Amino acid sequence: MAERLLNQVGYKGEPDKRLIDPGCGSGTFLILALRRLRQYAADHLIPPADVLDAALHNIVGFDLNPLSVIAARTNYLLALGDLLRYRRGPVDLPVYMCDSILTPTERADIFGKSYRLRTVVGDFEIPGETVAAGEMGALSSLLESCVRDQYTPQEFLARVRRELTVTEAMTESVLEGLYRQLYHLDEEGRNGLWARLLKNAFAPVLVGEFDFVVGNPPWVNWESLSGEYREATKRLWVAYGLFSLRGHAARLGGGKKDLAMLFAYASIDNYLKKGGKLGFVITQTVFKTKGAGDGFRRFRLGEKGEHLHVLHVDDLSNLQPFEEATNRTSVVVCQRGQKTRYPVPYTLWGRGAGSARVDIDKSLDEVMDETTRAHLWAQPVDSKSPTSPWMTARKAALKALQKVIGPAAYQARAGSCTWANGIYWVRVLGKRPDGLLLIDNLEDVGKREIASEQAAVEPDLVYPLLRGREVDRWQANSSVYILMVQDPETRKGYEESKMRVEYPHLYGYLKRFERILRNRSGMKRYFDPAKDPFYSIYNVAPYTFAPYKVVWREVSEGINAAVVSTHQSSYLEDKVVVPDHTLILIPCESADEAHFVCATLNSAPSRLVVQAYVALHPSPHVLQHIAVPQFDAGNPIHTRLAALSQQAHQLAATGDEASLAEVEAQVDEAVAKLWGITDRELKEIRRSLVELCS
Repeated sequence: MAERLLNQVGYKGEPDKRLIDPGCGSGTFLILALRRLRQYAADHLIPPADVLDAALHNIVGFDLNPLSVIAARTNYLLALGDLLRYRRGPVDLPVYMCDSILTPTERADIFGKSYRLRTVVGDFEIPGETVAAGEMGALSSLLESCVRDQYTPQEFLARVRRELTVTEAMTESVLEGLYRQLYHLDEEGRNGLWARLLKNAFAPVLVGEFDFVVGNPPWVNWESLSGEYREATKRLWVAYGLFSLRGHAARLGGGKKDLAMLFAYASIDNYLKKGGKLGFVITQTVFKTKGAGDGFRRFRLGEKGEHLHVLHVDDLSNLQPFEEATNRTSVVVCQRGQKTRYPVPYTLWGRGAGSARVDIDKSLDEVMDETTRAHLWAQPVDSKSPTSPWMTARKAALKALQKVIGPAAYQARAGSCTWANGIYWVRVLGKRPDGLLLIDNLEDVGKREIASEQAAVEPDLVYPLLRGREVDRWQANSSVYILMVQDPETRKGYEESKMRVEYPHLYGYLKRFERILRNRSGMKRYFDPAKDPFYSIYNVAPYTFAPYKVVWREVSEGINAAVVSTHQSSYLEDKVVVPDHTLILIPCESADEAHFVCATLNSAPSRLVVQAYVALHPSPHVLQHIAVPQFDAGNPIHTRLAALSQQAHQLAATGDEASLAEVEAQVDEAVAKLWGITDRELKEIRRSLVELCS
């Protein structure tokens, strides 16, 4: 990845080109850059002393982890090798322990300019004159030696006047205050390496601009950051426009940001010169996630700042290149100072004929031979919203899909959520002569520890449950049950007085778990535990009990829909199936309507829309981008699709894959007529779908 990324940004090792890795880790990118510099110098007969100077000035690394910095500096030193014999003076390896995002902040008043560095032991202030003169290294050494030898503040200032630049009135006073801080820390036994820390911390301010910014920034979601770091960086998230959602949308997951987003924007802003290129290994979800990635996809440094031109994206999700990690990896290359033009070249990598994971020790050439690459294109799924998630496909398919994209006439919903499945999800063991059902709970589902219980309960509020694992394309088979104690009209649990009188046995069962049920996170978030029935659940409304429903899994690579209606067993009369929280549903009033919607969603054009822009969660929002029309029983295409869906369900149940494939082809052809897609366009859509699913 590192070799390919350096190729993509165009770094060939020219001595006059500057490269920085602002999150260098052990120094992979730095070492490869040094190799290229040395090879370029050998090819162009550049004197070794000049090569060493170029390396130390132009190939720079930052990292916050002390062990990583030690490893990177060691590897850097080894990579320089025999060049060190040509040094013209002391060698200061340009690998610094500092924060690439939270750089020292500049402040000014009537007395002059200074910089402030926030640390766990307080704020350190540095005169702007010292920073501008490039004397942070000299200041660091002076502070360290004077504190060690217990100079008085007056003696320290005397040396400052002799060894540093002091022309502004505030410089002496600020440096005296800084010395007193470090002196007191030393007296308290807390000095350590604060003087050297200052030198490292100011590296981001002093290193200047670079032609290339490369690396693999930290992938840490917003919730996992410390409260202090979230607060310290909040102004930057806002300034760069990375907080794109507010209120309810953010609470429902739109705010799930990743630090890699901020790291990329800060690195471009702080280190990349205009016209320079950034190449980062970054999570693929920044291109595909609705809400969380909207701000990142503005590709602009703030509201009125410079634009960023995305040149290329590599999608390596299928390769999973990091050992013992299953994250969704991508590589982005962009250029500062130009606007992004769509579609963007987008390469989807695959594992080739074998299914084995690629060995991380193999060279770029070996990996290229063992993998496949589909050369696709990417653009926002909503042409009217440039920050909407990207969809990726062949260029001709992207154009054809514009006929498909648009809001559906239907609204999708999430399935029921209990926050304690092991209590509400049950097996029916039998039926007693008095009509009560004998049940036992599925105590082993979910993360919560639930006791195993058996009970006899009234059958009225026991409904067949459908889980995500029980749904596939054209297939849905319920196998367990749910205690549906929620009033669909009030959106709360049935009143306790009603339960005590009409369903005393079921109420008694729930009372066994009252403490757990009152302490559920969702109960506290969406209900009043002191007033609302303690067994209330979520996402249950009249649509939950619609006679027909189209369902698909919420966690999936795409849509694989099926129609469900009622379920009958030897113990229960026909009752509508209730989807759980791992399913998305569309309520329908008739079988024909449900099968029409199902066929439309399972068609190649619809599946490509979802596959092309959804990373993993085809949530209800997908219907914002698939223009499923309202079912019309008088429209022959609609009724044709309904009939084909019913046929597909029958074939899927029997396992006749060959006949099912023929019916699915007919579904595609009917949907193509529905949306005005030509035969050639349908062919491109199918080809793109195969490439994305392979």
